[in-house]
Amino acid sequence: MEQLGPLGPVTARKMFGGIGLFFEGLMFGVLSNDVLYFKVDDSNRVDYEKAGMGPFKPFENKPMVMTYFEVPVDVLEDKTLLVSWAEKALEVSQKPSKGKKK
Repeated sequence: MEQLGPLGPVTARKMFGGIGLFFEGLMFGVLSNDVLYFKVDDSNRVDYEKAGMGPFKPFENKPMVMTYFEVPVDVLEDKTLLVSWAEKALEVSQKPSKGKKK
């Protein structure tokens, strides 16, 4: 949380058996089992895939994956880079959901 301070008021809330990270009501990250995941879409997924990172799977025994990918260790260790990746995740969170139409 301290490393994400430059983003502004980041809050945390328990969910998915872990912790959801929010900025101004938008969820952009998940912390689960001491692993940080940021929200992805086609605009930033390639960064995670190039680093060999995979998606957040909240349940071991179910094939469900979420649109959050593990943040690489080298990004976690560089505060400036971490904030940059978090900003991209926030941009993804601000986009309209591509969920099912009613």
